[in-house]
Amino acid sequence: MSFGERLRERREQLNMSRRELAEALGVSVSAIGNYETGISAPKEEVLLRLFDSLQVDPNTLYRDHFRGGKSVQTHDERELLDQYRSLSSVGRDTVRSVMNALCAYRDELEQAHPLAEVRRIPLYYSPAAAGFAAPVFGEDFDYIPVEGDVPPAAEFAVRIQGDSMAPWIADGSVVYVNRDPLQAGDIGIFCVDGGMLCKQYYRDPLGTVYLFSLNRARSDADVLLTADSGQMLVSFGRVMMHGLPLPGRNKK
Repeated sequence: MSFGERLRERREQLNMSRRELAEALGVSVSAIGNYETGISAPKEEVLLRLFDSLQVDPNTLYRDHFRGGKSVQTHDERELLDQYRSLSSVGRDTVRSVMNALCAYRDELEQAHPLAEVRRIPLYYSPAAAGFAAPVFGEDFDYIPVEGDVPPAAEFAVRIQGDSMAPWIADGSVVYVNRDPLQAGDIGIFCVDGGMLCKQYYRDPLGTVYLFSLNRARSDADVLLTADSGQMLVSFGRVMMHGLPLPGRNKK
């Protein structure tokens, strides 16, 4: 188990939220997320406060990785070392020759096919009403790798709650977002007068903006903003989806 995993485990044992720990350490909530996911490590002065806040000694968090500044050997590693020591000098020379050849082969492979660093994006989460999302910067979030089903162009992700975008976006599902300009019919993440929403976007020639719920049984959650309404609308980005119905076909 890594340092970050032990940190998170101990924090949860104490029923302490990331925000509570961040306030105790004098750092941001996102910094705590970085510590727990291995993106970054706390500075020395933060570490001292961390041990006090979690009521642990350093060995509790580091015991599987470092002890006295040296790596801790696993059972298999100790067994291999004992077997090596039991060999004759000729046997030891043979083992070293094989190890040197294997390491040289590994180095050649790494030079020919260098491992690309996996990019990570924030996945924002927050308790929210039906159809709402919360990619508010400074909120709690986890980092997820951009691989597998995550679109390469995604810049952040949001967990959606509620059924107002069903069946295309199910309750509890994660959507991936980039900051491309919105076109009619796109799904976006919006802030309307401080409220965060996931809706389908349409703007008519007169400047009226319609934010539709894809689930027309939830048309009560639609938002209409006229040019002179005085309401504040901010777009956080475009949800990366295709094959959706056009806004004009959503309206009853």
